[in-house]
Amino acid sequence: MKIAIFDSGIGGLTVLHEAMKLLPDEDYLFYADTRHVPYGEKSKEEVKQYVLEAAEYMAEQHVKAIVLACNTATSIAVNELRQRYTFPILGIEPAVKPAVQNSTIKHKKVLVMATRLTLNEEKFHNLVKSIDKYDIVESLPMPGLVELAEKRQFDDEHVTQYLNQALAGYRLDEYGTLVLGCTHFPFFRDQLRRYFPQEVDIIDGSNGTARHLRHVLEERGELGGGNGQLEFVRSSERVESAEELADYHRLLDRLS
Repeated sequence: MKIAIFDSGIGGLTVLHEAMKLLPDEDYLFYADTRHVPYGEKSKEEVKQYVLEAAEYMAEQHVKAIVLACNTATSIAVNELRQRYTFPILGIEPAVKPAVQNSTIKHKKVLVMATRLTLNEEKFHNLVKSIDKYDIVESLPMPGLVELAEKRQFDDEHVTQYLNQALAGYRLDEYGTLVLGCTHFPFFRDQLRRYFPQEVDIIDGSNGTARHLRHVLEERGELGGGNGQLEFVRSSERVESAEELADYHRLLDRLS
C-alpha cells in the first residue's frame, strides 16, 4: 500500500523529499491539485471542497495514510477527513512551537511566513495563543512565493523584486527564527537566507511531519512494504509523460 502526499501544487514535494529520506522502503503517491492552485487566496468553502474531492480519489488508490502537505488544507479540512476515513490523516502546521522556544532563548522575535488563508484561520491563531506567552510571534502573508514556485521561477529577478517589496520596512535583525509556514517556501530558502542575518534560524515543518508519519506507521505495524516507487497525479489525472515526470524529479533534486 502507498502513502499519499497531497498539496495544492509542488510545495508538498518538500514533505515528500523528507519522507523518502526517512522512509525509503515505502511507495508514494504525490497528488498536486494544480487545477486549483493556489489555495491561499481562495475561500474556505472552495478549498475544503477541493481537498475532499482529492482525498476521495486518493482513498480509492489503496493508500495506508494521507499526508496533507499543505498548511492551508490542513487548517481547513483535516478534522473532517479524519471523521471520514479510518486510515491515518496527517497534517502539517507552521513550526511555531520550536520557533518560539528558539527565539525566546535568543531574546528575539519570530516571523511566520505563510499564505493569507493559513494566517487568518482560527487554527493558527489558537496555535500561537497557546505557545506565544511573550507576544513575540509576527506573521507575514507571502502569496507571491507560491505563484513563483508554480511558475518554476526560483532564482530570477522576479523573486528578488518580490522579496525586496515584501520585506521592506522590516528590521530583520530583530528576529531569531523565520518559520516557513507554507510547503512551497523551502524552495526559496537560499534566497531568504541572503536577506536575514546568519544568526536567524530558518525552519519549516517538513521534517517533523515526516517523523510523525514514521511514528504513526510504526505504531500501526505498517512500516515498509514498498521499494520507493513514485507515482504523480495532477488533479485526479495520472502524470505519465516523460517531460512532466522529469519536471517533478528536477524539483526533488533542488531540495537535495
